Amino acid sequence: MLRQFYQALGKLEWGLASIGAGLCLFAIMMITVISVFGRYVLLTDLIPGSFNIIERMLFPMMVFWALPLAHRDGVFPRLEILPNILPKRLGNAVAILALTVELAIFVYLTWRLSLFSLAGFESGRTMQLGSGYFPVWPFMMMVPVAFGLMLIEMVWQIGGHIRYFASRRPAEITRQEMF
Repeated sequence: MLRQFYQALGKLEWGLASIGAGLCLFAIMMITVISVFGRYVLLTDLIPGSFNIIERMLFPMMVFWALPLAHRDGVFPRLEILPNILPKRLGNAVAILALTVELAIFVYLTWRLSLFSLAGFESGRTMQLGSGYFPVWPFMMMVPVAFGLMLIEMVWQIGGHIRYFASRRPAEITRQEMF
């Protein structure tokens, strides 16, 4: 049951990264092309506040939606050099320690980001687009969600390393063995 939950979480992360971040990237490209065309060909701003839309909404969403999948797939930067050059059992112990420190840092970051996002929700935080204002708090709420998904991934990895360390199997953790 736990593996099914983890696999469903992987599908959610894949959807956020591929569909969500992909649509954000597509929107960034379209807004940029339309803005440049309007500015240099039609001599008018076709999308008022296009820079703010890209900078404050679309680009952060693209990055934070892709983070959990990047961490799951091992593309997110990690301290892997030391555990890989040590003997396998000692390497697993160092990996557990490094992941625990990483988990503690991300728990703190998630907590602070959640407080910041809730404050933005309570105050109804907006940003100016042209002559009007647009709510930005829904975009802020996705950051703690993405970090929460990363926390689940870290706990899963720590559990896998502990399982191999406790079983006295000096094997390295691979994606296939964890599922």
